Amino acid sequence: MKSMNRRSTLAFGITVAAVLTVCEGSAFADDMDVTLLTPDKLVWKDNPGLPKGAQTAILVGDPAKAGDVVVLRAKFPANYQVPPHTHPYAETITVISGSVGFGVGEKVEKNGDLLKPGTFYAQPANHAHYVWTAGEEGIIEVHFVGPGGINYINPADDPRKK
Repeated sequence: MKSMNRRSTLAFGITVAAVLTVCEGSAFADDMDVTLLTPDKLVWKDNPGLPKGAQTAILVGDPAKAGDVVVLRAKFPANYQVPPHTHPYAETITVISGSVGFGVGEKVEKNGDLLKPGTFYAQPANHAHYVWTAGEEGIIEVHFVGPGGINYINPADDPRKK
């Protein structure tokens, strides 16, 4: 029994030493690049890939760069809709404020609940979906690995072609 405890203690000590050695060069480094953005410092811009009225703010990353981790926020006005579309990347989404609806499929059927702040949503790449708001503005935060892109199921819905 004692040898089992000694082995566990030794294994634990080795693990802690290894973790500290690895972290010394990364998370605990004094020269680590840090990004800190408060909501009032976000730069909101119209996004030509979304129907008029939506705006996005890039928090980190370059959506045009392959392999770049991108975090952005999208702001949708009240009574807004993004028609069915896909993305070439898997994405994770968190509702930041307001109420936002997410539907899956190639046809809009607003039969789901509007999701409240704190709700998390994840979907695979090339998965048809749509987004809408009702009587209030909604803001979501989106995480993905670039390159970014949006492909509308019905090409006539693509605002870049209008």
